[in-house]
Amino acid sequence: MWFFFALLSAVFAALTSILAKIGIEGVPSNLATAIRTVVVILMAWAMVFLTNSQTEIVNISRKSWLFLILSGLATGASWLCYYKALQMGNATEVSAVDKFSLVITLVLAFFFLQDVLTFKTIIGCILITIGTLVMIL
Repeated sequence: MWFFFALLSAVFAALTSILAKIGIEGVPSNLATAIRTVVVILMAWAMVFLTNSQTEIVNISRKSWLFLILSGLATGASWLCYYKALQMGNATEVSAVDKFSLVITLVLAFFFLQDVLTFKTIIGCILITIGTLVMIL
């Protein structure tokens, strides 16, 4: 089941790039990011109430709060940079570099989360890196 949601995530991420590139024309990137963020907030809270998850907010630990807030700050920085890059570059190249985050995630997860790097994972990282470079150079 996780693969289904991961695949949907990839499809929606691709749509995000195309729709954002069209929508950002003539709009300051920071304003475009703010508009997008409001929509995401409304959608996320609608899902919280739709699934009746709002009662769980009191059970969130301090550690989880801290890391969710830090994750939110990283997301905000990512979106601001992504929209600025999208405004300045073409969607294909910007998306290729943005997806390089997978390689960065794997390296960070190895050091901070003790994720295991297999031979297959390392080869995949090398291929993603080469693919990213081929797409942008």
